[in-house]
Amino acid sequence: MARTASSYRCSECGWTTSRWVGRCGECQAWGSVSQGPAPSGRLTSTAPLEPALPIGRVPLDEARAVPTRIGELDRVLGAGITPGAVVLLAGEPGVGKSTLLLEVANRWARTGRRTLYVTAEESAAQVRLRAERTSAVVDGLYLAAEDDLGTVLGHIEQLAPELLVLDSVQTVQVPGSDAAAGGVAQVKEVTAALVRVAKRRAMPVMIIGHVTKEGTVAGPRTLEHLVDVVLSFEGDRNSGFRMLRASKNRFGPADEVGCFEMVESGIRQVTDPSGLFTSQHVEPTPGTCLTISLAGRRPLLAEVQALVAPSPAPAPRRVTHGIEGSRVAMILAVLQRRAGVRLHNKEVYVSTVGGARIADPATDLATAIAVASAAGDRAFRKPVVALGEVGLSGELRRVPGLDRRLAEAARLGVQVALVPPGGSTKVQGIQVIEVGSVDAALEVLQLRRKPRPERESDGPRPRFTVMDGGWQAEEPGA
Repeated sequence: MARTASSYRCSECGWTTSRWVGRCGECQAWGSVSQGPAPSGRLTSTAPLEPALPIGRVPLDEARAVPTRIGELDRVLGAGITPGAVVLLAGEPGVGKSTLLLEVANRWARTGRRTLYVTAEESAAQVRLRAERTSAVVDGLYLAAEDDLGTVLGHIEQLAPELLVLDSVQTVQVPGSDAAAGGVAQVKEVTAALVRVAKRRAMPVMIIGHVTKEGTVAGPRTLEHLVDVVLSFEGDRNSGFRMLRASKNRFGPADEVGCFEMVESGIRQVTDPSGLFTSQHVEPTPGTCLTISLAGRRPLLAEVQALVAPSPAPAPRRVTHGIEGSRVAMILAVLQRRAGVRLHNKEVYVSTVGGARIADPATDLATAIAVASAAGDRAFRKPVVALGEVGLSGELRRVPGLDRRLAEAARLGVQVALVPPGGSTKVQGIQVIEVGSVDAALEVLQLRRKPRPERESDGPRPRFTVMDGGWQAEEPGA
């Protein structure tokens, strides 16, 4: 009788081999290859429990999202938590993942829905202390300190909750397994079991996950494929501001962002976060410029600050915070080569206000203006919003969502905006000035020490004069 051969399969990508190896030959993942029975090549059909239905007859009642009563979370999820959905919330240690989901469980239980909070990292008494501090003690919220998957499933069968919160998936172990909790096989099996029970009982499940030092979700890549929603909770430990992003969402948009703030009493949502990223100056200050970045579909007002100082060293320092360093280096080179701003012997420091992280190319012009203003030690009297992506030749490129950005700037009281040519519309309450290059933007704001001679290839350049009400274009030939 022939023996059935065994094969080894990668849990990350599905690659198979006839012998065990420590590293997958396809995706190069370490420790993801495990033994399993070889496929026999013979498949048998199974009678379905329920017949297939025409798509128009599939009931929608079980897929209606239920609001969590936390507006910023509902914004990211779409409209709330969908019954049977499995949501994975990942973030760095101490960012506030457990506090956020405890608040979700609290508000869910206060609507009369039974909620089960399972903690595998803390004791029930420790969670109770945090609940006392955040006013999350409610009769409909049940706590269980368990790290065994079988016991967790037993609590679900006994209690029949309408929401399950698990903290965290990397600390729960499959019964009867000798592998350590948090391993690739363990995390995959725990998640798959929770997905099955969530779909069978139409019970939403929210799982807390760890992240690696690179910032990605810890565990196998299949973990993100198994769940319905993947949320990332981001924030600086030195700042109380937190941002919730969705990288995967089967029930809503995957580009929305929710804003929260950590306070002494727990966590609270921030419905208008623009004021957190700007500073209040009594007098005009050189080296500052406002911009509008898009976080998902939400426009956020941000302030870029720059400081330029003489450098005694042959290699001046370039320090950035909140903005990508390579992007700032490119803008500095454009300022030096295309706009005549001498920075080769100066130290340049660029930062954002309030710990904001800006990755939107539309904020390039604001960075250039802030650096030029600091280099010339000149300030403009009125707040200016600058929008535009800077090219290597110094030109300004159009940015998406310009109307939404300008509307947000007008709502916050900004009166002047510099934008790339074309695509802009009139927005009530704000004066829009189109500029085609970084050099032209600096000339409008009178930040250039010596005007560059015009060349015929440049074509006619608009001239502006500083008026009490803002910047006004001069008539040609005036």
